[in-house]
Amino acid sequence: MSQAIRALEPKVLWNKFADLNAVPRPSKKEERVIKFMKDFGEKLGLETIEDAVGNVIIRKPATKGLEDRKPIVMQSHLDMVHQKNNDTVFDFDTQGIEMYVEDDWVKAKGTTLGADNGLGVATIMAILESDTIAHPDLEALFTIDEETGMTGAMGLKGGLLKGDILLNLDTEEDDEIGVGCAGGLDITATRSYNQEQLSSKELSAFKIEVKGLQGGHSGMQIHEGLGNANKIMNRLLFAVLEDIRISEIDGGSLRNAIPRESGATVVVRSNKEDRFLNVFNALSETIKKEYKTMEPELQVVFNKVELPIHVMTQDVQELIVKALYAAHNGVYRMSADIPDLVETSNNMARVVVKDGNIKVGCLTRSSVETSKMDLANVLKSTFELAGCEVEFSGDYPGWAPNMNSAILKVMVPIYERLNNGEKPHVAACHAGLECGILGQNYPDLDMISFGPNIKGAHSPDERAQISSVQKYWEFVLEILKNIPKA
Repeated sequence: MSQAIRALEPKVLWNKFADLNAVPRPSKKEERVIKFMKDFGEKLGLETIEDAVGNVIIRKPATKGLEDRKPIVMQSHLDMVHQKNNDTVFDFDTQGIEMYVEDDWVKAKGTTLGADNGLGVATIMAILESDTIAHPDLEALFTIDEETGMTGAMGLKGGLLKGDILLNLDTEEDDEIGVGCAGGLDITATRSYNQEQLSSKELSAFKIEVKGLQGGHSGMQIHEGLGNANKIMNRLLFAVLEDIRISEIDGGSLRNAIPRESGATVVVRSNKEDRFLNVFNALSETIKKEYKTMEPELQVVFNKVELPIHVMTQDVQELIVKALYAAHNGVYRMSADIPDLVETSNNMARVVVKDGNIKVGCLTRSSVETSKMDLANVLKSTFELAGCEVEFSGDYPGWAPNMNSAILKVMVPIYERLNNGEKPHVAACHAGLECGILGQNYPDLDMISFGPNIKGAHSPDERAQISSVQKYWEFVLEILKNIPKA
């Protein structure tokens, strides 16, 4: 199917995307894609640097006639979110992404596509390789580990970059020019518990599954009303809490992906089985009706399984289920200053109860630092009341909007000219872009973010719009020709 992708226009971009997607590139395991990018730069005869943490910088001199323009940095991240459907057999560590074309979209077979941020990487590669595209002095910055900690951006030392303007190619709406983003904080709650061995024979065990949810980006899509499998599962368990004993829970995956699936194994006394089934079935139908518009494929299924050996003690079970119920998930506060912008939110990303240990992972985002810490302390207090230890980690700053940006004043009229007078949506976003982090060591960089239409990022429904990539590519080329003079 890669040949169909390679035939798309603009071919220079799609061919680089196909090359990139043949390289496994999970976050934290970027060795192969780092080598791929270094080999690419060196084969072009361009100055190519790998810094101390694994970021790759490739420098290309200005084309003739643009030597007097401000030097620019074009930036995208090398890693991608790895998610797949349960019935998809795929090894992200060894296989390249299997892509196909459907109407106006490029999709992947049962996995994430890697358009986030692979299309940005491919854009920069196409420009580096070209001998016809006009541009000023160019530094290509390819960062690592954006999706699971932004450690690449955090580890980039001051003084390496020489550019005055940074073009971040990690926005996912082609009519949007990004001028700000949210910061984030990982919140992890843990505790141990004593397991209780089952003794009575008058017991039944059930495996409960919540599945069929869309999932999605826990920043860009947190306001859409999508179902969170961890919260739905916990609501079901809460309703039958007096009749069950929990053996295991395993829900969600990555911190920046809205959970699509959750599973739990519970034990029920035989004399309470009918009541359990009645309550469980009734609530399952209620939840599916509540979500029928946003989550039409939602399934709640359960099957009898063999009895487990151990269950949670009843006191801890009650504490953790109530804490999960009380813990905030979703939008916490909308911005008072920017219309329709989510200011603060939380994604309850991961819940694991197994072998005497509980672990709950959340990602809290906000464009306002004090609001971020307010919600973080709400969650900390909630889980501490359930006897958990709570750790804050992975803290990264937001990117404060600069409406007086010089490059913004260049890009807006270009967009309008290319799109028959249509005005772009100049906005901050609720995703965690690397601009805020990069700005700490490069405070004078004039930063902007933009990109093509990418839907369903961080889920197997991720798809890139072909016509939008064409629109975006034309925009990129015009921006490069019109960078202000130094």
